[in-house]
Amino acid sequence: MDAGLLNELVRARAEKRALVLATRLTDGIQKLVYPSDKSQESWLINAIHEVLSSDKGAVVTAPDGTEWFLNPFNPPLRLILVGAVHIAQPLAEIAALTGYDVTLVDPRTSFASAERFPGMTLMTDWPDEAMTALAPDTRTAIVTLTHDPKLDDPALKAALASPAFYIGALGSKKTHAARVARLAEAGFAESDIARIHGPVGLGIGAKSPAEIAISIMAEITETLRT
Repeated sequence: MDAGLLNELVRARAEKRALVLATRLTDGIQKLVYPSDKSQESWLINAIHEVLSSDKGAVVTAPDGTEWFLNPFNPPLRLILVGAVHIAQPLAEIAALTGYDVTLVDPRTSFASAERFPGMTLMTDWPDEAMTALAPDTRTAIVTLTHDPKLDDPALKAALASPAFYIGALGSKKTHAARVARLAEAGFAESDIARIHGPVGLGIGAKSPAEIAISIMAEITETLRT
């Protein structure tokens, strides 16, 4: 790879910007293309969006018959956890091991402490303010864990207004039914509310915080990959 392209790729990775390395297979010519690059032909931009969405490289054929290999370079997947509770501790660790960039949001500083979450990014803003700053995108999963409507509901409202690929909320069926009613009263459509996985996690009979964390991470993975 040309040194200039390599430097740009490293810079884009550091800035957490999505881009694709396009290689023309007939002669090996390469270029880096961002999904927002309006100077590129529409067929290439469409193909780039597809490979970034699937997170898999692909060979595509241009209108003139030449073949290009598109290699996606996506920023890390993100997991936003609202509520620095017991379940958040193993969940944050599992998500980090899976490659997620984890952020814990909780204005209660006694919960959101470096001692309880070593090496994790902590935000002690109120959830609605934190979500505005974090700007969830299509590579973001959001899970609320507090059971407290004052914390969970603002985060869920922001999540539903975002393109996050996964939204989950901890709580019993009764708790979730009350949550659904509040969101409906706030004006959210049934189809929007249906995006929320609640009660959160796959039904594997999880009991302990670590087991519940595994069930949540498994459901996030299933949603992402299927």
